[in-house]
Amino acid sequence: MTADLKSTITANLLQIDTEIKKMCKHVGREKSKARLIAASKVQPKENVVAALEAGHKVFGENRVQEAQERWSDLKQNYEGIELHLIGGLQTNKAAEAVALFDVIQSVDRPKLARFLAREMKAQNRHLPLYLQINTGAEEQKGGCMVADLPALLDVCAELELEVQGLMCIPPADDDPSLHFSLLKKLAKHHKLERLSMGMSSDYALAASMGATDIRVGTAVFGARE
Repeated sequence: MTADLKSTITANLLQIDTEIKKMCKHVGREKSKARLIAASKVQPKENVVAALEAGHKVFGENRVQEAQERWSDLKQNYEGIELHLIGGLQTNKAAEAVALFDVIQSVDRPKLARFLAREMKAQNRHLPLYLQINTGAEEQKGGCMVADLPALLDVCAELELEVQGLMCIPPADDDPSLHFSLLKKLAKHHKLERLSMGMSSDYALAASMGATDIRVGTAVFGARE
């Protein structure tokens, strides 16, 4: 890791933090209510180390295997890391996900909830969960359909899973504010406190609309290889 790389990523983190703070202040929110999750998927390990050296502790990964390869040693070498799974999860990877991650944001179906509940019990690990909502009803994208959310919440309650909030990834060509507004409405209706929404292109908007968790990759690390 070069000094220039660490300096660049440190500056990026500071700029994002400043913009989130500015937007939250503009709409009357406390900055502490919007947490930055550095999305480290497909990033070179040296970039992740640079963010860690800059003092950042909260990261998001899309794939279990990639996360295992990257974080198995980093979690031992750096204290206080909080690792979120923000990508789709197959049931055959539930055991590995429960063992590695601290939060799983992409629960989207009862079958997955049941596998996670079983693995948490087996490993004596009780992870907070978010339910991923397919706010754009896109057939090719993961996420629970809006109409299926009550049933999924009922299953999670029966399994005694801790659902903290909702997550969404708006369609690329849509106005993200429509999807952020819908997710906020759903969370309020179901009395869920956390909203994971917003990425590099719209994190300030997400902060202004109530995001508690903002997943930012490119704006932190630069373009993915």
